Amino acid sequence: MIEIKNIHKQFGIHHVLKGINLTVRKGEVVTIIGPSGSGKTTFLRCLNLLERPDEGVISLQDKVINCSYPSKKDIYWLRKQTAMVFQQYHLFAHKTVIENVMEGLTIARKMRKQDAYAVAENELIKVGLQDKLNVYPSQLSGGQKQRVGIARALAIHPDVLLFDEPTAALDPELVGEVLEVMLEIVKTGATMIVVTHEMEFAKRVSDQVVFMDEGVIVEQGTPEEVFRYTKKERTRQFLRRVSPEYLYEPKEFIKEPVI
Repeated sequence: MIEIKNIHKQFGIHHVLKGINLTVRKGEVVTIIGPSGSGKTTFLRCLNLLERPDEGVISLQDKVINCSYPSKKDIYWLRKQTAMVFQQYHLFAHKTVIENVMEGLTIARKMRKQDAYAVAENELIKVGLQDKLNVYPSQLSGGQKQRVGIARALAIHPDVLLFDEPTAALDPELVGEVLEVMLEIVKTGATMIVVTHEMEFAKRVSDQVVFMDEGVIVEQGTPEEVFRYTKKERTRQFLRRVSPEYLYEPKEFIKEPVI
């Protein structure tokens, strides 16, 4: 379980995160939705201290990290337990596909190259790139690059997988191939926190859906609670804009079926 308490982050006078609290149980998939500028990506980056929160606590595996004053050891430990899949891939252009996946294993995990190669090859097979091991990122489509990024994250066997809008940079026709890979990961019981604008994906895979706006969690619950029985008007406004099928059904007006 990962527990996040009272996370604050400011950039100058801009208060981006205003006391975020979230608990994610082992094996859960939590999707975070919301408008641009709501703090979703900043929050995700705070979870492995790519962004240093100004205040707050992260607890994982019974280890408690004070985000205001994390030690180098704490930062290194947390990043070993989490893996990020970035919106813009962040692949090394001068390295082959398999070398990109091996990098974290040989550098951070100090794994022998032959062992790292075997692990990387296995993960690339899982994401359907067994025929692309020795090509360079410039020779790949956007969807293939993102699948390399997913394989790289999976290779280190993290406790928590973090996805930052993994389909946002893709052409619409390539989105499906990445979502299918992510659906397969969900089936393995991985713990995942996903910032996404794919509403149907969020409905399909989530144990919890979190709606953020202006640096706070406005609403959270199961997909049914957030997408059907929405409690907050701000959430309804957002869903009306981004989900044409959105239909608000207040529970008090739902009629029981006639038998």
